[in-house]
Amino acid sequence: STSAYWMSESGVMDVMLLPGPSPARVFAQYASLTGVTPLPPLFSLGYHQCRWNYNDETDVRYVHGQFEQLDFPYDVLWLDIEHTDGKRYFTWDKFKFPSPEDLQEELASQGRKMVTIVDPHIKKDAGYPVYQEAHEKGLFIHTKDGKEFDGWCWPGASAYLDFTSAEVREWWAERFGYDKYVGSTPNLYTWNDMNEPSVFNGPEVSMQKDAKSLAGIEHREWHNLYGMYMQRATAEGLLKRNKEQDKRPFVLSRAFYAGSQRWGAIWTGDNACKWDHLVASVPMLLALGLCGITFSGADVGGFLGKGGGYGDPDHELFTRWYETGAYTPFFRGHAHHDSARREPWTFGDETTARLREIAKERYQLLAYWYTTFHVAETTGTPTMVPLWVHYPTDVRTFDAEDQWLIGKDLLVHPVTAQGAVSAEVYLPGTEPWFGVRDGVRYTPDGGTVSVAAPLGTIPVFQRGGSIVPR
Repeated sequence: STSAYWMSESGVMDVMLLPGPSPARVFAQYASLTGVTPLPPLFSLGYHQCRWNYNDETDVRYVHGQFEQLDFPYDVLWLDIEHTDGKRYFTWDKFKFPSPEDLQEELASQGRKMVTIVDPHIKKDAGYPVYQEAHEKGLFIHTKDGKEFDGWCWPGASAYLDFTSAEVREWWAERFGYDKYVGSTPNLYTWNDMNEPSVFNGPEVSMQKDAKSLAGIEHREWHNLYGMYMQRATAEGLLKRNKEQDKRPFVLSRAFYAGSQRWGAIWTGDNACKWDHLVASVPMLLALGLCGITFSGADVGGFLGKGGGYGDPDHELFTRWYETGAYTPFFRGHAHHDSARREPWTFGDETTARLREIAKERYQLLAYWYTTFHVAETTGTPTMVPLWVHYPTDVRTFDAEDQWLIGKDLLVHPVTAQGAVSAEVYLPGTEPWFGVRDGVRYTPDGGTVSVAAPLGTIPVFQRGGSIVPR
């Protein structure tokens, strides 16, 4: 039997039952309630390179130049909080990034995009126009006593915009206009972090539950909605800034809710450079997809290295994580500022060559990923799914969470154990499966097959009778 415990801190819950009966029908029914993932821009399905932080324009040009020199495919280069003027979002450090438009155009001329971080906490500074205007208009969350909420985050003393308000979302969207976000261009996209909302000196690292929105509603009522509303406002801002060009914005968010899939991508937050975090990333992403959040990923290599009290990844852990990430919907490498540099070429020539081939596999399948996202948009079916989604009568698939399907035609089983050089793979159905790299034919017989998987090789299989564009 199955039992569940339900608790609501803030009143009556609405419960909706999805009758199915098939997984495909459940996805369609859920999508009719919460929405679908719009087809993302093609560049966002490539590899993203991030770090807290790339130091300055010289550092950005060096990293980009290395990708070019090494013939290593990537699409997007990211800037974390240190690119700003004192953690004031929508600004640039004029000494480190004196010519951001030129920098973006330089990368764009070679087919690359950039992403900058924009968080919800606004530095309390009367000389900072974003804060001052929002303060004068009364757009911030209040305490239970009606005062402007003051919390501590990256800039220090901060105020938090009320994204549950349509008026505030409209005002926020306007911040992305080129006249407001000076130094931005059509090739710049956005990363919303810390939007749970995160408050360093608050209970459970957030706001007091009795903090109030502009409508007088307590934080406990809308806490889970806050991140989704921020991501929505950001996406709407990117759409408005250039209506002819930005048909499909790209916004990454850490916090999310049912329906966040309508506004952009999600990642699993601050993971660590540990093998068990690599293992855990697979069921996490599968669960997100089943809940409608199909454009999701985990930071390749683990974000928290030395900066989180962990060691930096060695070449084996990083390679295995890179293999895994290359076959998940959102594919980004990221690292803490106290961690050693871990761009793909920092582990030696042999590892660089391996990682390059893995990245090429990702790019060879971009058309397939794009098509799978189209299916997600039109049917609600996730891009990355557990085996039981397409084999719902096979009980052997029910608890399989170390392998997955991309669409219907590719089966992936990453190697996530230190020192392992093979994998035990379960192949469902009655049709044969073919090793993508070697073309070996496997006929399902109800058991597993042992597949060699030396470092740099991820077991991937194509369903017999299918056509996968490359």
